[in-house]
Amino acid sequence: EEAFQKALRMVDENVNGFDPNIKEVNENELREPTDKRMFVLAAALKQGYTINKLYELTKIDLWFLEKMKNIIDYYIKLESITDGTVNLEVLLGAKQIGYSDKQIATAIKSTELAVRKLREEYKVTPYVKQIDTVAAEWPATTNYLYVTYNACTHDLEFQEDYVMVLGSGVYRIGSSVEFDWCAVGCLRELRNQGKKTIMINYNPETVSTDYDMSDRLYFEEISFEVVMDIYNIEQPEGVILC
Repeated sequence: EEAFQKALRMVDENVNGFDPNIKEVNENELREPTDKRMFVLAAALKQGYTINKLYELTKIDLWFLEKMKNIIDYYIKLESITDGTVNLEVLLGAKQIGYSDKQIATAIKSTELAVRKLREEYKVTPYVKQIDTVAAEWPATTNYLYVTYNACTHDLEFQEDYVMVLGSGVYRIGSSVEFDWCAVGCLRELRNQGKKTIMINYNPETVSTDYDMSDRLYFEEISFEVVMDIYNIEQPEGVILC
């Protein structure tokens, strides 16, 4: 659930996640695979469509439909909170199922900063984990990193000084490679100056996300919430926007 919601936000920064309020229910749209079908599916789940009915319409595996239902059920749970206050258990559960602060704020009719402040009070913060590039075939230590709430320890220590560089995210028509080249040029110059670098980006087809371009590479959302979470963990000596 967490990875699915992250992916939706990464593809379109205007999307908060598996949001049931973007599209209306339309069974014809459920039958035809499109880039917007998952939002029709979200609306259908919120409207009370059963997993079996959605399987008949979409032919999406029941296992995935169950996970999607978990997300929407939690959204309904958050919407039922009327006073805008969320306890530790509910907040942690929302983060573990992939909800962003902005998503939670929308559901409980609060603000992103208020949710972030509450999260900091409860000490609900993500952990840094390494991506296993060989699917556990043998022990592998990589600098491919991500943050998750489904963990209890960091995979790394945070004792050295780094400079953080923010990438440009997904490619768009009319703006793509040139912005990534700015990030690559920045990383190389920092390395020439003897500085260690952190790259935050999430397009695997870019040069800036090559394993040897930076000392630490976070495959993560480029949003206020995630960048600030990583900043607070790493405490870099500087941040550069590319």
